[in-house]
Amino acid sequence: MAHPADEQPLPLAAGEHPPVPGAVKVSSVDMADAHHSTRTKARKAALDVLFESDLLGQDASVSLAERLSDPEITVREFTREIVLGVRDNAIEIDRRIATLTTSQWPIDRMPRIDRCLARMAIYELDYTGIDARAAISEALELADELSTDDSVAFLNGLLGRAAQTRPGRKADGEQ
Repeated sequence: MAHPADEQPLPLAAGEHPPVPGAVKVSSVDMADAHHSTRTKARKAALDVLFESDLLGQDASVSLAERLSDPEITVREFTREIVLGVRDNAIEIDRRIATLTTSQWPIDRMPRIDRCLARMAIYELDYTGIDARAAISEALELADELSTDDSVAFLNGLLGRAAQTRPGRKADGEQ
């Protein structure tokens, strides 16, 4: 059996760099997971801001500004984009939610956390280029973690209808 030190390194492919001792190889899948994790954290932070502003009855930009002024808190740009996007489009987003729910379950009757999650996801669906499946999946994960037992099913139905009827959706079902 050959000793590991006696083994010859494999030739490098074009554009490939030699390994750095002790370094961990990161695959493109790992990079996608890291990007996913960063976006997940940003969505969770945006949800915190939107929930607080809804609870206190204040403009979301006030809650956001408080976080921005705290040197202990890092606010990601994606968090800022979601919070301000929901705030700037709140009337249209709430109208859209109202068209997707029944008269027996108006937006003001929804649990606060579900209302904030629905607003965030509909902002992402209607006003950004984010993939519908990603926006819905992230909202459902947060609902599963933070809301009631019935919230995931409720939001899944609501956001599924929102994805099917979002502005600019192609007739054949493609994004």
